[in-house]
Amino acid sequence: MNAIDELAAVKGVAYMDGRYMPLAEAAVPIVDRGFLRSDVTYDALHVWKGRFFRLQDHIDRFRASIAGLRMSLPHTDEELRGILMECVRRTRQRDAFVMVICSRGVQPPGTRDPRLCRNRLYVYAQPFLWIANEEQRRDGFRMILSKTQRIPPESLDQRIKNFHWLDLTMSLFEAYDRDAAVTVLPLADGTVTEGPGFNIFVVKDGALATPNRGLFEGITRRTVMEIAADLQLRCEVRPVRAEEVAAADEIFTSTTAGGITPVTWYEGRPVGDGKPGKLTMRIHDLYWQRHEYDAFCTPVAYHD
Repeated sequence: MNAIDELAAVKGVAYMDGRYMPLAEAAVPIVDRGFLRSDVTYDALHVWKGRFFRLQDHIDRFRASIAGLRMSLPHTDEELRGILMECVRRTRQRDAFVMVICSRGVQPPGTRDPRLCRNRLYVYAQPFLWIANEEQRRDGFRMILSKTQRIPPESLDQRIKNFHWLDLTMSLFEAYDRDAAVTVLPLADGTVTEGPGFNIFVVKDGALATPNRGLFEGITRRTVMEIAADLQLRCEVRPVRAEEVAAADEIFTSTTAGGITPVTWYEGRPVGDGKPGKLTMRIHDLYWQRHEYDAFCTPVAYHD
């Protein structure tokens, strides 16, 4: 591998149609239904200090999303793990963000029948991505309640991870217009769901609550609930009304792209004393400690 190839690999590696390539060279066909119709599902994983976090949990969830959209791939779990590992290995990154994608694929000319498509696997790995910048990780997010409603679960099962982000994207414009960084989207009944790329938790009187519908059930969210159980904290998965968020002692987000991030400003007012909450930061620390546990981690076989 020459110096130019090595530099391209460090920036990211993709797998498409049976071959590996620099991420910058990867391209989806313009007639792929994943592009044309958002007819696609995916999962986002991360590697920390050279080890995948909860790799099999992500693969299991990816499989469930594929089945939910009535798609299929010929790859075994072992083959998927091998492709994911190889993409990361080729980047040489010890901290990486990884995407595994199943698209409906290209439909034959003259038909819109999704059954006639060959479903396609796309994978890529790149340096680790943080949903929050350094200042936000230290001082907390500024968040608003979006006026844009989340697509209702009766229309689209949000437990199937998908690229249909227009409601989430439009909510971000609301945030930027109001000097905030992130949003939480409501449903028509006044309960909240999730934000663009993250789940939300509220803390009141030492108890946690997280919404139960209209959202993607994140692996980081699952990890937070497990941490709460270990700490013998009450963690309710239930409808969470917008008024509860406004009255919370602490608010935080959970996501693969950065773990736990405090929310210190909500709807124009400080949350608590305007600083990251003590319980939030305890969960933050315990979340990253889990990355040291062999039970949760799968090493990448780098070839230095």
